[in-house]
Amino acid sequence: MKLDSLPRVHLAEFPTPVHYLETLTKAYKGPAIYMKRDDLTSLGMGGNKTRKLEFLIGEALKQGADTLVTTGGIQSNHCRLTAAAARKAGFDCHLVLNGTPPKIPNGNLLLDIILGAKVHYCDRKDRDKRLFQVSDQLSEAGKNPYVIPVGGSNSIGSVGYVNAMLELNSQLDDMGVTLDAIIFATSSGGTQAGLTLGAKITGFKGDVLGISIDQTKIGSNPFPPVLTQIANATAERIGSDIRITESDCSLNCDYLGAGYAVPGELEFNAIKDLCLYEGILLGPVYTARAMGGFLDLIKKGCFTKHHTVLFWHTGGTPELFAWADQLREVFK
Repeated sequence: MKLDSLPRVHLAEFPTPVHYLETLTKAYKGPAIYMKRDDLTSLGMGGNKTRKLEFLIGEALKQGADTLVTTGGIQSNHCRLTAAAARKAGFDCHLVLNGTPPKIPNGNLLLDIILGAKVHYCDRKDRDKRLFQVSDQLSEAGKNPYVIPVGGSNSIGSVGYVNAMLELNSQLDDMGVTLDAIIFATSSGGTQAGLTLGAKITGFKGDVLGISIDQTKIGSNPFPPVLTQIANATAERIGSDIRITESDCSLNCDYLGAGYAVPGELEFNAIKDLCLYEGILLGPVYTARAMGGFLDLIKKGCFTKHHTVLFWHTGGTPELFAWADQLREVFK
């Protein structure tokens, strides 16, 4: 493989720690629960996108770009970290966010502004078109933009999570821990594709289970083909002969709730449990939904005291401030 020879810009300190959640484990009387703390990456208040951005920005520099352009929701963790990474690597940054500008920006949006990103608002249905319109306008103005897809989820960004799986494998060996499953939030696909490919490369025998935030297995845009496409393009990029099939992609779509970025009882209870049992903060959109699903699976007996499970915390804690009113009610 040629992981070490790919263009990369170091944006944070790795490896991120693996913590045993002793109090949560005791409270749920289920599996031994560990957590991989990608919320503790140092850049821009942390999160999993930093791993992807190291390789995406490396490619942008290779292509001579001077401006990063990407897109997401108005509380996008990916956009916040892209804005932070742009500053660290010397780029300008333009963000295309679906939503309307609030009177008082909060959460990730406030951080986007503080980090000096130029924000372009649009309707969700126009987001992809607007992304490339902004890029074209920058080119016409003499800039050299580099477009990053939503979530940084392509074969370039996904390399970051192949690398992360190699990192975790080494940590588990040092700790003498064998996992039955790794659980994490999945949405745009790059994290899950990278972890699934990385699991094959390392010979990991457990389940690599993505809990979907907004994707489904059926319908007009089923998610498994997206995962396999990203994973196999990533394998080609790193020079691996391994190929991923849809059967390799473990996906739970039972916890979609009221929709993307609409947290409810499941998410708020997960936030409460992790705060009160472990002093760990979750983000309402991604990690709270995935953790809520995981805790529900424990209650249903899918994971028992005979199992050892790692929850991969992918970040998103700045989202909390955008749901202050709801959280105040939960924590009364």
